[in-house]
Amino acid sequence: MTPDPPPVPPTVPPSQEPAPRKHRRRLRFTLPGCWGALLLACLSFTPSLLPRGGVLQGLICGISAAIGYGLGVVGAYVWRAFADREARSPSRRSWLVLLVSAIVLFGVSFGLGQYWQHQIRRLMDVTDYSALATVACPFVAALVFLLLLLAGRGLRALYRRASGLLGRWIGPRAARVVGWILVAALAWAAFSGLLLSGIVNAANEAFSLRDNETPEGVHQPTSMLRSGGPDSLVPWDSLGYQGRAFTGSGPSAQSIAAFTHRTAQEPIRAYAGLQTSDDTETRAARAVADLERAGGFARKNLLVMTTTGSGWVDPAAVDSYEYLANGDAASVAIQYSYLPSWMSYLVDQSKAREAGRDLFDAVYDKWSKLPQDRRPRLFVAGESLGSFGGETAFSGEADLRNRTAGTLFAGPPNFNTLFRKFSDHRDAGSPEIEPVYREGRTVRFTDDPTAGISPTDRPWDGTRVLYLMHPSDPIVWWSPKLALSEPDWIGEHPGSDVLGSMFWIPFVTFWQVTADLPFATGVPDGHGHTYKASYVDAWNATMRPEGFTAQDLDRLRDIVSPPK
Repeated sequence: MTPDPPPVPPTVPPSQEPAPRKHRRRLRFTLPGCWGALLLACLSFTPSLLPRGGVLQGLICGISAAIGYGLGVVGAYVWRAFADREARSPSRRSWLVLLVSAIVLFGVSFGLGQYWQHQIRRLMDVTDYSALATVACPFVAALVFLLLLLAGRGLRALYRRASGLLGRWIGPRAARVVGWILVAALAWAAFSGLLLSGIVNAANEAFSLRDNETPEGVHQPTSMLRSGGPDSLVPWDSLGYQGRAFTGSGPSAQSIAAFTHRTAQEPIRAYAGLQTSDDTETRAARAVADLERAGGFARKNLLVMTTTGSGWVDPAAVDSYEYLANGDAASVAIQYSYLPSWMSYLVDQSKAREAGRDLFDAVYDKWSKLPQDRRPRLFVAGESLGSFGGETAFSGEADLRNRTAGTLFAGPPNFNTLFRKFSDHRDAGSPEIEPVYREGRTVRFTDDPTAGISPTDRPWDGTRVLYLMHPSDPIVWWSPKLALSEPDWIGEHPGSDVLGSMFWIPFVTFWQVTADLPFATGVPDGHGHTYKASYVDAWNATMRPEGFTAQDLDRLRDIVSPPK
């Protein structure tokens, strides 16, 4: 008898088969990385140069935490390599210790940060404060941290993919090295060529549209002594927004006479905007030709003013100069960019260099051909990136002394060639925030000219070169070197408006001062990158005009920088 065949298991239709479980990937963190993130996040609340709002503090905290996480991961990897062991999964207790530490340390750091910010605001008489922005700080920090972490892991995944593909043709070690190089190059190209370039181009386009506007309350000059006025060689429409503000405003002969109680002249102002000419050299020549047409070389005082990126000239700088000259003064400037000062500071340095050199050379060429007894006193000035451009026309202290009657630079960027030379080679014992160069014989520095300009016990004969710079001005102190090395100005005794509790932290201090840059002018006069009333005493020291008393200077400070 034939045995029965074994039972056949029932078949399940494919549509009814259980779907395979999908492995759900979660955002995982490493314990060393989290400790690094916590440490740098807490340190990010330490004070920097300017008061910070909650959103800005959250941005700095998130960036610092991401850097700390990366340092923690790399540090653990290096330690395991020396210990010759693989990574181990941390215990629940380790994560619990981290959680408790994070709550305590972050809370204490956050509280101390608010206290330090209150002290900085009090130092600078800043009253603006937003409790809502302060509450938002931790959430902004968490969001920034996660976005940067995801970007980093995206690059890591791209590296693994690239090295895997390369491993088919070359050895594994070479594939890893070449993979990292390719990913790093791709990331840098994307950042500099697409992201950064796109931001700059968009900003340039946006600000070029604004350049066609005219500031409120400014009208085309009716005087032949101004560019854009009757018989001017530079059309009003080509001056740009800041050029129209420069030539369409300023003290009149009547207002100067009311201050000096003497018969005054109408000051001359010449300017050329970006639309005046396509290249800097021709633009400078047009401005100087218009200066000559208006009679600028026949005045007693002549000022070559290098502008900031957008062509802006601080009214307080030129107004103070014209008042102290009793109107017997001429000024000339040109525009070289559409971007505002802080963006030009980062991307338009070469344009500032060309503008400063070409404008001074064009003026000096005309000036040097005049008979010596008919030459005006030749002054040079510039603020921020304008000081950088103004410096480029000179090779050093002797050149400034020989070719000018005086120089005034305010808020010089840290990369200024001559500023760095004078500061780095300062006399022994003098601090970086107020250096003394060669006993102050020509070049001097001050943050408050009303309090005296050091060294007060040394003669200051002949040409005077003066740098105005506040201890709290991030434009003056920002440098890429802040990321890895402590500058002298932090280790030395702090300035009058900088907290003594500020100290240098690798990476963190760099991002703190970097974040201060866009807000450098958002603080009251006399702090940060705001130079107004101090121009009066700075020009008084540089020009040495006669007949002005301390009371006169007090009145002029109220004129150029009205109290609020």
